[in-house]
Amino acid sequence: MKEMLSGRVYATLREAVLRGDFAPGEALKPQELAAAHGVSLAVVREALVRLVGDGLADRLTNRGFAVPALSDRRWQDIAEARRALEPAALRLAIARGDLEWETRVRAAHHQLSRTPAYRPGDDQVSPEWSRAHHDFHRALLEGSGNAVFLEMFDRLWLAGELARQWSTRRAPDRDHLTEHRQLEEAALARDADLAATLLERHVSLTVENLS
Repeated sequence: MKEMLSGRVYATLREAVLRGDFAPGEALKPQELAAAHGVSLAVVREALVRLVGDGLADRLTNRGFAVPALSDRRWQDIAEARRALEPAALRLAIARGDLEWETRVRAAHHQLSRTPAYRPGDDQVSPEWSRAHHDFHRALLEGSGNAVFLEMFDRLWLAGELARQWSTRRAPDRDHLTEHRQLEEAALARDADLAATLLERHVSLTVENLS
């Protein structure tokens, strides 16, 4: 029963943090959250620990939990790691990818390009777009055939999800469609140098929009 309650509270809090219901750096107070959700402190703390694992909350020594700060160095570090990892994996994918890989990339890009980035009537990033965004970037790298690269990609993507949400909301005029189309075209044209350059710039723009 406790695990079910914790899972429900975790899912609710995760959506709330990503949606921007809590400001960057805002405290996540277990007592208030327990009262709001009608559950015990233990249930809320368990959910908050899971959020910490997702990179959506910080556990502060003797100060409880809080949403990460917008200026947190971690976002720069994640972007730096992605710029080192993903272009290398993409080069391998371009060298090794077969027709099936090309088909997956095209299908993932088509899904992304047809999915609205924002929920109707507001500036909230749609969950459907977030999923399509992840699937496209992962499809680009899957042709590498390197499970370690893909595992690292998944971990970094999860760790940077909050920064992507913030960045997308702060830069609504960013031309995601063109950026992703150019990535797809360069990858499928087997232009590794151009694809790697475009991917590095794409990752950099996300973190630049946080400043």
